[in-house]
Amino acid sequence: MEPCLKFKKSHVVRGLLAILVLELLSLRVAECRTIAETIEYPALNCRKHSAVLTEFGAVGDGKTSNTKAFKDAIEKLSTYASDGGAQLIVPPGKWLTGSFNLTSHFTLFLLKDAVILGSQDESEWPLLSVLPSYGRGRDAPDGRFSSLIFGTNLTDVIITGNNGTIDGQGSPWWKKFRAKELNVTRPYMIELMYSNQIQISHLTLINSPSWFVHPIYSSDILIQGLTILAPVDSPNTDGIDPDSCTNTRIEDCFIVSGDDCIAVKSGWDQYGIKFGMPTKQLVIRRLTCISPDSATIALGSEMSGGIQDVRAEDITSIHTQSGIRIKTAIGRGAYVKDIYARRMIMKTMKYVFWMTGTYNQHPGTGFDPKAFPEITGINYRDVVAENVTYSARLDGIKGDPFTGICMSNVTITLTKKPKELQWNCTNIAGVTSNVTPKPCALLPEKEGVDCAFPKDRLPIEDVQLKSCSASIAIA
Repeated sequence: MEPCLKFKKSHVVRGLLAILVLELLSLRVAECRTIAETIEYPALNCRKHSAVLTEFGAVGDGKTSNTKAFKDAIEKLSTYASDGGAQLIVPPGKWLTGSFNLTSHFTLFLLKDAVILGSQDESEWPLLSVLPSYGRGRDAPDGRFSSLIFGTNLTDVIITGNNGTIDGQGSPWWKKFRAKELNVTRPYMIELMYSNQIQISHLTLINSPSWFVHPIYSSDILIQGLTILAPVDSPNTDGIDPDSCTNTRIEDCFIVSGDDCIAVKSGWDQYGIKFGMPTKQLVIRRLTCISPDSATIALGSEMSGGIQDVRAEDITSIHTQSGIRIKTAIGRGAYVKDIYARRMIMKTMKYVFWMTGTYNQHPGTGFDPKAFPEITGINYRDVVAENVTYSARLDGIKGDPFTGICMSNVTITLTKKPKELQWNCTNIAGVTSNVTPKPCALLPEKEGVDCAFPKDRLPIEDVQLKSCSASIAIA
């Protein structure tokens, strides 16, 4: 009987060992399956190389600074610029960081539930010199803090995701600004300078210290699918500010802001005139804006390099101060011309149309009092507005009237307590057709007019995105 018992024990041991081996193999297989997870996304260009932020020591607890991890990751991935480029994947978690710089042929991708948090430690925000087309900071005369995500002289740079979030944690900055405690200008959330082939898309951006998205001195820019959120009383939290940029497409964005949802700029007074770089060939479409104290789309006030060929369509404004507002002043010089807007829907507005020739904020006393701006060729058509307080306030400049204004097929329904003077017009000239309430005498009715909107397409409109992917490991 003893040999038989030994035989049975040995079989039991072997069986247990086999089960253990199978369990280990199944765990390894499950582990391998996590590595095979693939993300897919549309982009201007795809990348050959990929890395995850945690590979560089990042900790997503919302408390640990990851500034070094971002910088190390991007420095490493920059070495692949000439070999198909690289993408940095930000996984789910809260990733606290100060300012960091991007590189060319690079994609920053935020997965769903990934949150980049802006540090509240000023030492993590390097100082930069003032912008040459501005001559001073917007908040203070001296320099400015670098943006949370910054880049200069780049080609082919993408910031996108599966609706990941970038949170600027702006509240402490707003308090310092209001208390006049800042000696330099607050950081923006995203700023790219002297760059081309830019894509910023499919993200949620919240609580920037100041402006959210600021491409400047750049070209060939695609901004799409952004949700931008800030308290409606937060200071200077412009949504998207294309500044001295050419060939830009902004589409499918939802913005709640304490300032203009989109502000088109090109430099400030004598500094912008000297720099001489306009914003032109700009398409804005399918925008929804909520901004009770500011504009849906502002042209200016910093427009001293010029603004030309702006095309806005399918715009929705809700509880917003104005639709498309032109802001300028003596000293700005340059021009705002060839502006086209159609298919605008507005609900609960202070103004439908607003133009201001006395926006007298200047970088100093050195502006040229003979630098008169040229405002001409402003076209609006197919506008429906409800619950409106003022139909229009249109104030040109004495001796420098705003001309070539055209409005057609406009229906404005007033609030229960509208202002008695619905059209306040000075120093302007133009025509209207099928507009109610009846416009001012400086905009006489001309039957059969259909205000212009270009039939050609800008180069940026024909840019097609590629289907890109990356394989990542999620624990």
